[in-house]
Amino acid sequence: MYTLRPALLTDHYELTMVSAALRDGTADRRCVFEVFSRRLPAGRRYGVVAGTARLVDLIREFRFDPADIEFLRRTGVVDEPGAEWLSSYRFTGEIDGYAEGELFFPGSPILTVSGSFAECVVLETLVLSVLNHDCAVAAAAARMVTAARGRALIEMGSRRAHEEAAVAAARAAYLAGFRFTSNLAAGQRYGIPTAGTAAHAFTLLHDDERAAFASQVATLGKDTTLLVDTYDISQGIRNAIEVAGPELRAVRIDSGDLAVIAQQSRQLLDSLGATETKIIVSGDLDEYAIAALAAEPVDMYGAGTAVVTGSGAPTAGLVYKLVEVEGRPVVKRSEQKATIGGRKVAVRRHKPTGTAIEEIVVPQGVPDHRPNDRLLQRSYVVDGEPVGLPTLDESREHLRQCLISIPWEGLKLSAGDPAIPVTVVPAE
Repeated sequence: MYTLRPALLTDHYELTMVSAALRDGTADRRCVFEVFSRRLPAGRRYGVVAGTARLVDLIREFRFDPADIEFLRRTGVVDEPGAEWLSSYRFTGEIDGYAEGELFFPGSPILTVSGSFAECVVLETLVLSVLNHDCAVAAAAARMVTAARGRALIEMGSRRAHEEAAVAAARAAYLAGFRFTSNLAAGQRYGIPTAGTAAHAFTLLHDDERAAFASQVATLGKDTTLLVDTYDISQGIRNAIEVAGPELRAVRIDSGDLAVIAQQSRQLLDSLGATETKIIVSGDLDEYAIAALAAEPVDMYGAGTAVVTGSGAPTAGLVYKLVEVEGRPVVKRSEQKATIGGRKVAVRRHKPTGTAIEEIVVPQGVPDHRPNDRLLQRSYVVDGEPVGLPTLDESREHLRQCLISIPWEGLKLSAGDPAIPVTVVPAE
């Protein structure tokens, strides 16, 4: 079994370019690459920056060990000069970008990577694989948080994703405002609160539903959640309260017409004296299903597949493009994929009330500063060393404040224009 190091999480063509650039003498030219999206996924009004801290940690470990070099030599991916260069690779440049939890829009320069051409170009695939995944999950999760209107959400999509993607998705969902994850690795790695109940298999294991509930309560106490829809939901609720008493913390419903069932379940629980027992619903919930339950007596939502797949937009559509060589802007002019040359600086412009109204992007310059402007970029790596990475909770709070700041139309789940426009100011 092979455990891939970050350096091999890359595309063949990046090392082809490194070998050729080393041979023709252009590998050491100082370059600037930028990450941005040309458009938001269909129906979305904002994107969410997520994964940057994860990316910085991976770049810090980005090394080619002897086994990597031997593989690349043996398969002809690199020549001898390329192999020698890779054997001592270490990123020594700079990385700047939008804060984790920041909102972005078409054209927002959310990450800037500066250094020699060779040391920057080999990071392309790693940068995009991390950010495209995490930003997609965070944007979907943020929409679910908005739809939940203050009610708690638990991320429970690990069984619908690659094992490592599941951990990253749990982090991105927590950043977006989910309160818990079912993924224990995410709990250990990132300090995210974990929660879990039981599956239908546990009920089916026992001779009857009451026996299953009694076992769970005997083990975990009344501060647990009982899954009540293995057989008949109404009888399941009666069995749960008979076993645990009205002090039972919660019941979970995972199937059926959740709007109708939630109402009926609340009425039944109240009639049994379990007025404080919460109702948790799950079962293929996305932001639209959650919004449809806004008026129902639901206390918590469990979302899985829709979260880890970006709720229909599994990638954020980010690209990694060369925009500057030795201080000179470079421009890609191909139809539909043109770029704007030069390193960008971006600010978010606000009304005095704090409502965001516009994003200003200036290539090769600095925007004229106005009251209530907020500079969007910050340093993540300087001379190859990470600097001042925010905590996950700080990034979570940053997103919460950003969502408060955009016009209310920008929070709608319906298709529409980006929440605020991005204006690119021509370089002087």
